[in-house]
Amino acid sequence: MSNSKVVVVTGVSSGIGRAAASQFAQQGCRVFGTVRNKASAQAIPGVVLVEMDIRDEASIERGIQTVIGHARRIDVLVNSAGVTLLGATEETSIDEARTLFDTNLFGLLRTIKAVLPYMRGQGSGRIVNVSSVLGFLPAPYMALYSASKHAVEGLSETLDHEVRQFGVRVALVEPSFTKTNLDLNAPQTVARIPAYSKELGVVSQAIQNNVQKAPLPDGVAKTIVDAALGPWKTRHTPKGEASLLAKLRRFMPAGPVGKGIRKTFGLA
Repeated sequence: MSNSKVVVVTGVSSGIGRAAASQFAQQGCRVFGTVRNKASAQAIPGVVLVEMDIRDEASIERGIQTVIGHARRIDVLVNSAGVTLLGATEETSIDEARTLFDTNLFGLLRTIKAVLPYMRGQGSGRIVNVSSVLGFLPAPYMALYSASKHAVEGLSETLDHEVRQFGVRVALVEPSFTKTNLDLNAPQTVARIPAYSKELGVVSQAIQNNVQKAPLPDGVAKTIVDAALGPWKTRHTPKGEASLLAKLRRFMPAGPVGKGIRKTFGLA
């Protein structure tokens, strides 16, 4: 793909999405970044901000029509917007689970459905879905987030089989701990069951420690740009911990992998 591609990145207010939009612009792409509230969003050099809420089909339709009105095509869609949730599975309410899936899975699906007709019509396109290492590894006290990312992985692989006939390919980017506000300020479940409190406190502190020493989003953003503009492959793990975890999951027995996960999260 050339550097003149029209790129739409969701969730560019901060973190990985913002860094990715900036790097696409630096590559010479025509970049549109979506934000929920344009009035309060900070400008990004070389990026046109588009107001769009991925939880609202009408808002998505307006946002995509804005892009098409300006650029007449969409070559790359990066689904970066997402939310997280920390808490025991038993503590998680159905409403909390629905809210998380409404953004992480259904928001992604809504946006894909809005963009695909244009990609099919032009006979080309690349969809990059930002997943997580938790899309292929479990994480204690992050069950619903992990489940949503497992779902993103399944959707992405299936979708790629369906749309490659139209010249469209789908790729996954699977980062590990990244120093973003999303992870530093992860919301917790409202309900509290005392039996889980001790372990949850340990895990919460371990997550904070790992995020504080984690790299900034630039490395993940570079991986997203490579996944969008470079040769296609299904999965892309940023250099460092994410790539190591992918290899461990693939080649090591489940027992040692499980022990390593518990150690990472401070559990005996």
